[in-house]
Amino acid sequence: MKALWKNKTIAESDDTITIEGNIYFPPHSVNHNFLEKSGFHTLCYWKGLASYYHVSDNKNRDKNIAWYYPRPTWLSKKIMGKDFSNYVAFDGRMKVTS
Repeated sequence: MKALWKNKTIAESDDTITIEGNIYFPPHSVNHNFLEKSGFHTLCYWKGLASYYHVSDNKNRDKNIAWYYPRPTWLSKKIMGKDFSNYVAFDGRMKVTS
């Protein structure tokens, strides 16, 4: 799987996981040079607290386009069968392809 933003590869991995229709990329597969922590958070009742990133380069910036769970709940890890701490997902402004 590959996540593209403005024709730039932001993430690429064959070891992604899908949660509720969203593709999550392992942290090591994401180009963190394009990511900036945003300070925005949301709470999912079964996954826990999500933190967000802006994606930017020298010319463009999309706010809160990516999110991750720094400490997913034990229940979500049990349901998924995997610890997906810090795996990164992207919203519809990012093109995710196989």
